[in-house]
Amino acid sequence: MRVAVTGKRGCLAVLGTVLLLAALLAIAAVVAWRHYLHFAQTPMSASAPSVVIAPGDSLKATLRKLRAAGVAQGTDLEWQLLARQVDAAGKLKVGEYALAPALSPRELLERMRQGRVIQYRFTIVEGWNFRQLRAAIATATPLQQSIAALDDAAVMARLGFANQHPEGRFLPETYLYQRGDSDLDVLKRAHLAMDKALAQAWAQRAADLPLGSPEQALILASIIEKETALGAERPLIAGVFLRRLQLGMKLQTDPTVIYGIGSSYDGNIRRRDLTTDTPYNTYTRTGLTPTPIAMPGREALLAAVRPAPGNALYFVAVGDGTGAHVFSATLAEHNAAVARYLQRRRLPQPEPTP
Repeated sequence: MRVAVTGKRGCLAVLGTVLLLAALLAIAAVVAWRHYLHFAQTPMSASAPSVVIAPGDSLKATLRKLRAAGVAQGTDLEWQLLARQVDAAGKLKVGEYALAPALSPRELLERMRQGRVIQYRFTIVEGWNFRQLRAAIATATPLQQSIAALDDAAVMARLGFANQHPEGRFLPETYLYQRGDSDLDVLKRAHLAMDKALAQAWAQRAADLPLGSPEQALILASIIEKETALGAERPLIAGVFLRRLQLGMKLQTDPTVIYGIGSSYDGNIRRRDLTTDTPYNTYTRTGLTPTPIAMPGREALLAAVRPAPGNALYFVAVGDGTGAHVFSATLAEHNAAVARYLQRRRLPQPEPTP
């Protein structure tokens, strides 16, 4: 009987030990799981703003880059388990990823799997000329610079448009790019966008439009763009220029003279500038300029092909600071409007309202 009792006590002791170990293992598993969940869901802290996954980078290589960027939380095993859980193992996309303070490891790996890289913005401003566009894109970071040493003709050749003048050929809009893209990548997209916008505008042209090609519409749109920033006035100015072209009158528009002066223009247009002949001086030459003089936006493109009806042949700035113009049908009316403009310029400017 004592042997039986001792045997039972031994079995109970073993069972108790097994149960205790199982309980300890269960507790450890719960603690480990809670620690893992806390790691996966807690916003990260990093010393660098971003991390770059290069072609060929494995998860381990990416983890080394994250450590170098100051991301300390989580063991390599936890990151590997998380990558499997979110189906990111072996599926990380190349690119630059933000290490935002509110971002958790789970969210970061999901972004890396989806390829949600940092997007940068570059804006082409309406009315810029190609020289201004080149100066601006040369400062865009982290865009890869490849055209700095090229002249304008070489740039257009690299874009696939050899012998095409660059002026007016890039649509003013905001373009997104990512690390690894080049200046040529952005210019190609802007060139394609202008081609599409010009074709769309030309398809909507007025039936009696006295322009012979989309290229002529682009030239006129660029002049309109430089003459006014007011959308409501663009069709009115287009009407003036088109009527003058039909009548064989010179356009006599200052922005074309300024473009002909080029980089030596100092901000002031003088009487001698109006009489100095250049291919772009519409005071000395009839018709449109040989090329566009700026990058016109969509509104200017549409105004060039759908001008407002009317009989005005002249316009001059009101001179009240609004950018608005006075439109006149006769030279006498125009001269009177010019006199009023000059009178306003001589008047003292009102104090700004506090």
